[in-house]
Amino acid sequence: MTGFISQLNYIALGIAASTLTGLSTGIGASLIYAKKHVSKKMLDAALGAAAGVMLAATSFSLIVPAIEKGGGGVKGSFIALIGILIGGIFLDLADKLFPDSNLMLNSMGADDMQGNGARLRRAWLFIIAITVHNFPEGLAVGVGFGDGDISNGLSLAIAIGLQNLPEGLAVALPLIREKIPRWKAFLIALATGLVEPVGGIIGVCVVHISRPILPLAMAFAAGAMIFVISHEIIPETQSDHKHSKLATFALLVGFVVMMFLDNSLG
Repeated sequence: MTGFISQLNYIALGIAASTLTGLSTGIGASLIYAKKHVSKKMLDAALGAAAGVMLAATSFSLIVPAIEKGGGGVKGSFIALIGILIGGIFLDLADKLFPDSNLMLNSMGADDMQGNGARLRRAWLFIIAITVHNFPEGLAVGVGFGDGDISNGLSLAIAIGLQNLPEGLAVALPLIREKIPRWKAFLIALATGLVEPVGGIIGVCVVHISRPILPLAMAFAAGAMIFVISHEIIPETQSDHKHSKLATFALLVGFVVMMFLDNSLG
């Protein structure tokens, strides 16, 4: 009975943590009320730091544990390898449904020759893509808690929550640019993050049902997150060469800070 209650506690923690990470998208979007104009330089730096945080969490809270829980050595590494590739391919297939989805900041500075309708369509493509890509982030948090490793799940939740802050702002800003009311832009940005609890529920429950798949599930989540970082976040921070070096250093800072937090929490 005690073991069953303990399992329920882990499931509840996983759901709660993935819900909070999803809500952090709304927190980031709320900055549209605090500041009328957010510079691309500021967003590039914030997104660069978010990419570094996500890379560290992916490395130390997903890939390393996946190798260890998969048996270590060649066996664990092979399981992680397969899971990472499957996760990346899965996100690539999802991404094909939304061409030109990595338009987070480009939609803010689109060529004025384009009509409002075209720019708004670009913004909505990005919003749909972000919603799809948030699912594996929630899955990662759920998987992190699913094995009963609270510190590991907490590290992932912190990393993804931090990453969602600038992401929420980046979702809201293109809508503001197209004269969408601020309250509506905020709610849309918040909604993109609320898919994460769905992924969290699936992740934590699947791991409990079949614990042997934990290493593969962790690696799958890692591959999906690496795809998002490489395909969506980093290209946007490098799209304006004026701020590319700032974004790169922000990535380094985000990585080392999350690396320190991850190992300190562990």
